[in-house]
Amino acid sequence: MGEKDASPERRPLLQRGIRASTTRSTAALWSKSLLNALLFFAIFMVALPRGAHWLVPLAVPIPEALRTGLAAPLLVAAFAGWVWGLDVFSRRGRGTPFPLDAPRHLATQGPFSRIRNPIMAAELVMIWGVALYLGSLGVFIYAAAMTALAHWLVVRVEEPELRRRFGATYDAYCERVPRWI
Repeated sequence: MGEKDASPERRPLLQRGIRASTTRSTAALWSKSLLNALLFFAIFMVALPRGAHWLVPLAVPIPEALRTGLAAPLLVAAFAGWVWGLDVFSRRGRGTPFPLDAPRHLATQGPFSRIRNPIMAAELVMIWGVALYLGSLGVFIYAAAMTALAHWLVVRVEEPELRRRFGATYDAYCERVPRWI
């Protein structure tokens, strides 16, 4: 369907590159979310941290036992929160984190009842867990840059888009639930 063929209520979303999911099957939504996850992990958890370590190959003087002892629970908790968030996105929101397959409904249950961005928060915690585990200054710098970029994207892109899509419902949700912590 071309942009000019879209219904008036969908046209603004298409013009901004956001498209509400048309997928009906929860299994298909989960499959799409897992593909999104594979890309996320390949790029943001492997390729970019490796590049950051290559650019700044300095070790941070943290004892190995402390690094692994803190990183392991962070990674496990972040992964569990991330899976939970994807499940709510698929089942309740009826979409995926990918902007071209965005949820049709505002997700406010599960981890979304505690913070507005649990999937992104979990991804950032995973990145920080990798930085801690590797003890690499380059990866710590990368984690800090990704945290700042994520915050900027949420405030400047995601929140205005959700406000346009869900209106007063989203405003009420923002009043009840904090952005990050």
